[in-house]
Amino acid sequence: MSDKRVTTYTLREKHGMSHATVQRLQRNMHVSTFTLNRLCEILDCEISDVVQYVPGNKTEQ
Repeated sequence: MSDKRVTTYTLREKHGMSHATVQRLQRNMHVSTFTLNRLCEILDCEISDVVQYVPGNKTEQ
């Protein structure tokens, strides 16, 4: 975000992201694919630039 000169303030004020969504991004919490899409549009980047797959615990079925 710093390379694109985008702050959390601009995400909220200029791009209309909610405060809660920005906090979820800051805390590495779950966000929707819609949010990830918007972030990629704002930053003009690919999804792989903003996310990383981290395998979790597998639940037995």
